[in-house]
Amino acid sequence: MENVDRQLLCAAWVAPMIQPPIADGAILVDRGRIRELGTRKQILARNSDAAICDLGPAVILPGLVNAHTHLELSDCQPGPRPADGAEGEASAFAAWLVGMLRRTRISAEEMERAVTGAVAIGVEQCLRFGVTTVGDISRQCRLTRRLLRPSPLRVVSFGEVQAMAQRRGLLEERLAIAADETMAGARLAIGITPHAPYSVEPDGYRRCLQTARDRRLPLATHLAETKDEAMFLAWHAGPLRELWDQWLTWDDSVPKFIGGPIRLARELGLLDHPTLLAHVNYCDDDELNLLAAGKASVVYCPRTHEFFGHAPHRWRQMRRRGINVAVGTDSCASSPDLNLVEELRLLHRLTPDEPVENLWELATTRAARALGLPDAGAIRVGDFADLVTFTCSTEDPLREILERPVVPNSVWIEGNRV
Repeated sequence: MENVDRQLLCAAWVAPMIQPPIADGAILVDRGRIRELGTRKQILARNSDAAICDLGPAVILPGLVNAHTHLELSDCQPGPRPADGAEGEASAFAAWLVGMLRRTRISAEEMERAVTGAVAIGVEQCLRFGVTTVGDISRQCRLTRRLLRPSPLRVVSFGEVQAMAQRRGLLEERLAIAADETMAGARLAIGITPHAPYSVEPDGYRRCLQTARDRRLPLATHLAETKDEAMFLAWHAGPLRELWDQWLTWDDSVPKFIGGPIRLARELGLLDHPTLLAHVNYCDDDELNLLAAGKASVVYCPRTHEFFGHAPHRWRQMRRRGINVAVGTDSCASSPDLNLVEELRLLHRLTPDEPVENLWELATTRAARALGLPDAGAIRVGDFADLVTFTCSTEDPLREILERPVVPNSVWIEGNRV
């Protein structure tokens, strides 16, 4: 990383995300933090001794925040969309999960090689596409945390917990690994992810939630990702049950719940906590009200959503009801790459009437809020100087980036160019 202690970054535009873009803007960076923000003329008049980095016809944005991804799957490719099976066969999503399970059936040495390579690919893609902060879900968190700690990225590493049916006895061991803070560092925070309602029983969720509260750790889960979850919870039936019968070890002691995954989350207390809820692809109006009454955030992954052919996401209704909504890329197993701006471009095409400023919030301020990171996602005095720049040639740079296939031309993390 290129390190300059005190520098003045100047560009045609600065887009702080918490105020309108500043024309002919400047940012004073000192020891990794933003010290002043304003026009070039204002800042230069007070800081004529600072090293000047003139970026020319460009816009400076806060470093982008990918609120939900799986870096350990960055060596994957989504391939063709899995087709829905005939009656009695697995759904498209369950069929895809079979492939993910097959991937894990390798030796420890093979797994370490695979994860090491995948994380390197994932980190490189994040930086290339202007992402400086990620919420990473990791089943292999002992490996990924060791790799991510020295990386330039700012990471919330959510260790994944799965414990259901005859595997419920693994709960405490897996939770201890997920919540292990040994590798925590200045840019690496530790979190917990009870995987999903079809892989963790209610008591397992309660245990993870209590641990997160007691130790003040971030908490995330996959919720309402597929319409099959409600059927599985209520009757232990459908494609997700078939998946258990085919690949895992079922028993009939798993509790049932009628009402669907969002109502289950409310009963478990997940909605009373600032939980990150990945996907939430299926919810009715009453469930929207439950989410709006709580503290949880929703992370929508548009390209993965499109890959599986889900019904239209209700993210705009969520936003109007006051629910914090962010975007993520999910993994390269269901999305072409980790280019977070492509998620926004898809939303821009799907909802051309949505103000572009609202779209950018999903990958900056709202995503940082979903991860519980108050110093990320905006250009504010006192915040870390995590920044990304794009070349622009119009008076509406935020729209221009969404309507042209451009990639960043520079990225800074804590004032260091990476």
